[in-house]
This record gives sequence, C-alpha cells and structure tokens, in this order.
Amino acid sequence: MYSITEVKTKEQEEAFILLPVKLYKDTPYWIRPLDSDIRHVFDKDKNPCFKNGECVRWLLQDDKGEVIGRVAAFINGKTCRLDHYTVGQMGFFECINDEKAAFMLFDQCRKWLEEKGMEAMEGPVNFGERIEWWGLLADGFDRYPNYAMPYTHAYYVKFFEDYGFRDYFRQFTYRNRLSIDSLAPVVVWKADRLLKNPDYAVYTYREIGKQKAIDSLLEVYNKAWNLEVHGVDGITRTQVEAIYKSLQPVIDKDLIYFGYYKNIPIGFFLMFPEMNQVIRHMNGKMNLTGILKFLYYRHIKKVDVALGQLFGVIPEFQGKGVEAALIKCFCETVVKRNSHYKFLEMNWVGDFNPQMMHLMDYLSATAVKTHITYRKLFREDITFVRSADK
Repeated sequence: MYSITEVKTKEQEEAFILLPVKLYKDTPYWIRPLDSDIRHVFDKDKNPCFKNGECVRWLLQDDKGEVIGRVAAFINGKTCRLDHYTVGQMGFFECINDEKAAFMLFDQCRKWLEEKGMEAMEGPVNFGERIEWWGLLADGFDRYPNYAMPYTHAYYVKFFEDYGFRDYFRQFTYRNRLSIDSLAPVVVWKADRLLKNPDYAVYTYREIGKQKAIDSLLEVYNKAWNLEVHGVDGITRTQVEAIYKSLQPVIDKDLIYFGYYKNIPIGFFLMFPEMNQVIRHMNGKMNLTGILKFLYYRHIKKVDVALGQLFGVIPEFQGKGVEAALIKCFCETVVKRNSHYKFLEMNWVGDFNPQMMHLMDYLSATAVKTHITYRKLFREDITFVRSADK
C-alpha cells in the first residue's frame, strides 16, 4: 500500500533530494547534482517562475514509510496558454521500478493540474528555462550527463509511454572532437566569406568585456529565440545579470562568442566548461571540501569538454554564415592556444530545429544522447500534434 505526501517540511525536502542517491547507487554513469541546484528550483525567493506560476512537490512512500518515489507539478503562467489548450508541467520524477507507484505519481500531477484548469501536462521538464533539467533520457545511458541535465533510469520511458504520454519533441546532445579539420568545407567557406566583409565581426567575451556582453546577450536572446515555445521566455537585464553572477566562477572568457553587423549584435554562441566533470567528485555538496574539490578539478585537472549551452542568431541574419563564423572562430581559438578543451558537446538541439541539426552534420558531430519531452492530453477531443509538425 502506497501513500503520497506533499513536501512541506525541511525533512521532506531532504528526502526529496536524497531519493535519487538511493535509486542510482549502482548506476556508474549517474552524477549527483549539487543539492543547492535542486533547492534553487523550488525556492520562491530565487526562482523567478514563482512570480507568474506555482509549484508543488510530493513524495511517495511504501507501507513501511520508506520513500520510493517523488515528483513535482507546476504551472508557468507565461507559457501555459501558448497552445489552443492549456498545458501544465511535471518534472523531477524519480521512482522505483514499479508501474503502480509511477502511475500514482502521474495521477497526482494530473489531478492537481486539472484542478488548476490545465488540459494537458508535459514532462519531465523544469520549472524554469529549458536548458536545465529538461527531458527524459532515452538514449545515452552509457555516458555521463551534462551539467544540469537529467540522467534517468531506462525503465522510466515505458512508464511514461504506457501511461499515455506521447513524444512531443526530442532533444539531442551532439559531440565532436575540436579541430579545424572537423569542420565541413562549406562551414569554413561560409565563415571566411562572411568575415571578409568588414561590416561583420566576431568577438569573445574577453575582448568586449562584461557590460557589452550582457547588452549583446540581452538584445539577441529576445530576438533569436522562439518565445512561442514552452520553456522559452523573454529575458530581462536583471535576469541576465543574475545569471552572470551565478556563473562567474565557471565562466571561461574564451568560450563565449558574439557576432556583430555594423556593431549591432546579431548572434551569440555561449559555452561553458562541462562542470559535471568536476561535480561528479563533490557528492552534491558545495561545502569546504566540495569547494576544494571544485578548485582542484576545475583549475588543476582541467575540464576537456566545452559545453555549448546557447546558440542564437536573430532571424534576418540566419543562413548567412553567422553560425559558421561563430563556430570557426571558436575552433581557431582553441587550436591556436593549444587549449585543454578537446571536445565540444552541444547540449540542446531539438528535432524541431532542422537547421541546427544540419549544422551539427557540418561539424562532423554525432548525436550521443537523446532526451524526450512528453505530452499527455487530458481530453480526447484535443488533437495531438508534435512540436516539429506545427
């Protein structure tokens, strides 16, 4: 006999965080996230989504009181009405290998969302931006997860699909070895052609400094990204500055690139050191021991993967070679400086973005991981349409 309890106390919050440690103790590729990263999602003072949304968490216990499952459900007021029906969300699902237990958690999410007027739910996703904690791992179980991306049990896929969730879109993680030779000739040609035009230029964060980087990111992000997609929202200066502050310890100024046309920002390529190479040694803690480990693995052992997190070009400049120029300049910098970065991983390429998928082919990159975002409709009269088919 199982029972569900809402997370309200510190002890319950701790149980919510510790459940995956137990579920994945025999899984060599799972990396324990920093506890603080998970707490941040559910902190009303730190997560701006609470200003226009609401969230609840539950624990599932067996008849002995042992926690065997967890889940969160949430509504993002800015994105829940983008479709012709209302869409709530669920995420941070973890469960023992028991369909009954899993379906109880799904039912709880559905009940809560329906009571709030939602007509569908998608998941497992984040109560926040799509670049973190988004999707269910469907391929790549023999690889370590990237920073702030889920590593989930293979049996979860059957739980979701048997419950009636349908594949709304897939997101791929691509990987390639960093070298100029890995670039297709057409990429080199497009980049060289563009950069011969003096109206165009590419600069690193190191070259332009903090303030111009923040200004450029703000301008391009709100033009380049499709704001009519769940999990993508316009960004404010306050948010950008807060993100910069939180990422300052891991920023490498030679991994962030901006493209300009007549000194107007038109594109960016944001990469960071793949910090899970460090976090895997920290057991979820950013205490004194954790900080010392962080500094050791960050600065002495060196991270050898550059993780591409955000890539954007404003619509009127897409397809003109800006993307190629950003990537070629990065590869040249890595090679010229004999950098410790040996691989590039692009963390979030959706199957609804064929242009980006083609670009990955031109980089000789291979899809090494697949995550799925599912959607479950609550009414039979709603027609299901995949994101890529809209």
